[in-house]
Amino acid sequence: MSAPTATATAPAVTARPRRLRGLAWLMARQHRTAVITCAVLTLAGAAWVLYQRAAMLDALHATGWPVASPRTVDQAAYDRAANDLDSFGSTLAFLPVLFGVLLGAPLISADREHGTARLIATQSVPRGRWLLWKLCFALALAAVPSVVLSLLYSWWLDSVGPLAPRDWLNGPVFGATGPVLAASALFCTALGITIGALARRSLPAMVATFFASYTALLAAELLRKRLATPRSLAFPLGSAQPAALDHVVQVDQWVGTASGRLYGWGTCVHDSSPEGCRASLGIVNSVWEYFGPDQMAGMQWTAAGIFLGLTALLVGAFLRWARHSAL
Repeated sequence: MSAPTATATAPAVTARPRRLRGLAWLMARQHRTAVITCAVLTLAGAAWVLYQRAAMLDALHATGWPVASPRTVDQAAYDRAANDLDSFGSTLAFLPVLFGVLLGAPLISADREHGTARLIATQSVPRGRWLLWKLCFALALAAVPSVVLSLLYSWWLDSVGPLAPRDWLNGPVFGATGPVLAASALFCTALGITIGALARRSLPAMVATFFASYTALLAAELLRKRLATPRSLAFPLGSAQPAALDHVVQVDQWVGTASGRLYGWGTCVHDSSPEGCRASLGIVNSVWEYFGPDQMAGMQWTAAGIFLGLTALLVGAFLRWARHSAL
């Protein structure tokens, strides 16, 4: 009688699932340098905001703020706070140009220059799908750091309240807060991708993207005053400035009559008798044209909408090129 033999069963080996597959893995692998750079940039910017905000609040609290009135805060502490905020805001406002030059421009041009695009075209993945993945990957990579750093900068500004830079329209605050930074980053990245698709080499594409994106952002800055209608306020000439004008952005200043007729601010200034000259013209008021702080959000969303509309046009042009042009 034979004894039963035991059959040894090998333990089942469970394959470790790969977190990224297919084109997602290819994008992360091919552009890992850009991913790491954006992550480091975001973390470094966040750490800088946290450090500078804490140092600024300590310096302001030492002067008696916020118990003391903002007008009585030490001028040196106020100047340091304004300079720090302006400096970081200017850096953030320039960030979209860097995304366009370093991320958007070489995205396609580098593949065409090194022959990677022709190699991809021979694979099983359709070219259009590959290009769409690259486009979405680059736009997402530009949007995430922009949103994070913009929110942190806005938090920093809100923490100092009335001591924040008052000229939010002409300074970096407008372009570095709200939806404007992310929208302009998407626009510059899409502009770089489009220019890089037309160029066959990375360096010319990056140079052209730098000048094109910088010019576009400069033009947008010059056109900010057209995003809304400025308000007007008249008060007696020679009297103290009303409190309603403390935190506004002045667009223009006039002198006017009681009936509402306006004259240039320099009217009668160089006359031998300025008072008599103004009296003869009936000038009794000083008139300010300005944008109020409550108009800022609407103007920012309008600017962001324009940037996003231009981005959509560039993306459409790129996809049309990808459908009809050879790599």
